[in-house]
Amino acid sequence: MSFVTRFAPSPTGPLHLGHAYSALLAHDMARAARGQFLLRIEDIDQSRARPKWEAQIYDDLAWLGLSWPQPVMRQSDRQPAYLAALDRLKASGLIYACTCNRLDIAQAANAPQEGVPPVIGPDGVVYPGTCRNKGLTDGAWRLNMAAALQVLGDTPLSFTETGAGPEGQTGEITLSTQDALRGIGDVVLARRDMGTSYHLSVVLDDAAQGVTHVVRGQDLFEATYIHVILQRLTVLSSPTYHHHALIRDDTGKRLAKRDDARAIATYRRDGMKPQDIRHLLGL
Repeated sequence: MSFVTRFAPSPTGPLHLGHAYSALLAHDMARAARGQFLLRIEDIDQSRARPKWEAQIYDDLAWLGLSWPQPVMRQSDRQPAYLAALDRLKASGLIYACTCNRLDIAQAANAPQEGVPPVIGPDGVVYPGTCRNKGLTDGAWRLNMAAALQVLGDTPLSFTETGAGPEGQTGEITLSTQDALRGIGDVVLARRDMGTSYHLSVVLDDAAQGVTHVVRGQDLFEATYIHVILQRLTVLSSPTYHHHALIRDDTGKRLAKRDDARAIATYRRDGMKPQDIRHLLGL
């Protein structure tokens, strides 16, 4: 099997040092294995995606010395694939429409035991199932986790981790059915304004590109459980995952796109070279 990694940024702001670390690490791992490094543009959020940021992504990555095959996959071109997957899940009775907003979810999650903090999952507060049996036909589409796990039966919910999770998790990572029900719940697979979600699109896109090794930050470690469940439901193989530590500022806060002071373009304007960025990142 060939070794294929990818870097999948969203064109919603400038790339910063954290992006550079993830992209360079994925590129270096592919090169060391004589494999392939791919670039994918995750632009499903068209309300925030901007052509200028997409152009800046290409420019910054090329300046860092990275190269990738053309054409680049763009999620905005893949809506038919996402809709087809949703249709299959609808036909199987595994998803349902939901009209709850964040306030509704927070209030419902707190209602049963006032004063007891709600369970927090990969997507925030675990959804309490308010719309699960309403039979709605419009809204966001959520995965019925209990029904999904029943379909999967004895299929193991596990993945191979060659990096480390936030608590040092590595090797064969397994998720129990009870943990999936309590700690993940009915996650959104398609938002009303996008027609898909990060979780659904990333699973389908990685499979479509033949990605064998997903390299990404530890902030997405818990989301991998969702992705493994979706891979099993859509009969797709799971790649190997390599989660890496996040690049943080001097106060320990993880970098975000609003941290323009650590944008790659800023370092470039200040006269730094690609090898200086590698040295700064410890690569």
